Amino acid sequence: MKILKTAIFLFVSWVLIQGAPAQELRDGTMSPSGPFTLEQCIKTSLENNPALKAQEWETEAAQERTNQARGKRWPSMNAVGGYKHTDDDLRLEPAHFNGEKGVFGDDFFSADLVLTLPLFTGGRLVNEIKAAELLQESARHRLGRTRESLVFDVSSLFFSILSQRHVIESLKFSKKALQKHLKKVEQLISARKAALVDRLRTEVRIADLEQKLSRENNVLQIQRRALANTMGIKETQNPLRIQGKLEQERAQVPPLHESLLNALSKRADYVAAKEALEAQARKVSAARAWYWPTVSLRGSYGRRWAYNPTESPSGADDSEDVGQVATLLNIPLFQGGQIRARVHEETAKLNAARERLRNLELRVRLEVRTALLNITSARDRISATEKAVEQAGESLRIEQEKYQLGKGSIIDVLDAQSALLNSQTNYYRSLADYRTAWAQLRLAVGEKK
Repeated sequence: MKILKTAIFLFVSWVLIQGAPAQELRDGTMSPSGPFTLEQCIKTSLENNPALKAQEWETEAAQERTNQARGKRWPSMNAVGGYKHTDDDLRLEPAHFNGEKGVFGDDFFSADLVLTLPLFTGGRLVNEIKAAELLQESARHRLGRTRESLVFDVSSLFFSILSQRHVIESLKFSKKALQKHLKKVEQLISARKAALVDRLRTEVRIADLEQKLSRENNVLQIQRRALANTMGIKETQNPLRIQGKLEQERAQVPPLHESLLNALSKRADYVAAKEALEAQARKVSAARAWYWPTVSLRGSYGRRWAYNPTESPSGADDSEDVGQVATLLNIPLFQGGQIRARVHEETAKLNAARERLRNLELRVRLEVRTALLNITSARDRISATEKAVEQAGESLRIEQEKYQLGKGSIIDVLDAQSALLNSQTNYYRSLADYRTAWAQLRLAVGEKK
């Protein structure tokens, strides 16, 4: 029975380990497991990417700034205490009627509850609140744009890794084919049907493939680590493993006009920039409101104490309750140019925000056009390189047969082998560029995956 329970425990543990794409380390990062599909890579990055997490905290900070702005409309209450020493003896509190006895001294303590309520600020508080709300929405849209950019980065790296693996497989295939051809060359040399230089040339080409293979393997390792960093996980000795296929998109390429309209209406960063512009306009109005008078209601209740009074008549108390309510009017008469400078500063920021929005619109249009052109270019390259792979394979077969029959040269065989390798490399990289171009178009128009 004990053995059965142990076996069940081990099986359940194995299932849980296999089902989890990653495990959390002590420092909060994740260690790779997998293999990861593209959807799992995106999901993991949205959960663990530190730049995205930082943007989420920035959005929360914007929410709290809005709460601060809203809180200025409400009454504020403070507990105020103090100590006062005077050169001359003063009465603890003014007399309430003629002849009232009072306590005099030169050391006084006070404690008050003070309530302040803004009644009129010339629209300053209203504009500050609206500006904070708009900036909060802008931060929320910037967070959405960060997510979209992260999805594109993950997708681009994912397709690059798939392409790189195919390139390495092509290099391995070419190396294996040349090694097999080298054996045939040696057989022909033994039969005195080929020259020794043919073997040397083949060995040189194999050595060149070996260094290319080493270089491309290094590129693959770098791409895997870059993807792991983007996903917010820590690489251990086991490299990040992914699974997927380089397939062409089945969707129809949208027209340019439609893509531009979608981009200018959906892109989160463009919407965020428009909201930031409107918020800055509100800040200009809030700055101008400082020219207006402000009216506030102030009430307080507290107590005063005379410490070691110099005169304390019989029946007089050395502490008194104090309460008052007042309406205060504050008219800015001279501020040393501070208000004017503040208005000019916020107006300059408004003009800068307007130019940033215009620049972003131009960049959006450029990115959409670039993505559409990249899709068309990559699609055409796929068609061309797909045919080139077939033709290069047939050419290599013909040159190998000619060489074995003594009607061709080793240079023609090696050139045909190199052409096949280049065609295969271009084909797989065209596939990766095609999928990346589609991801680029989704990013450019602000489409959420």
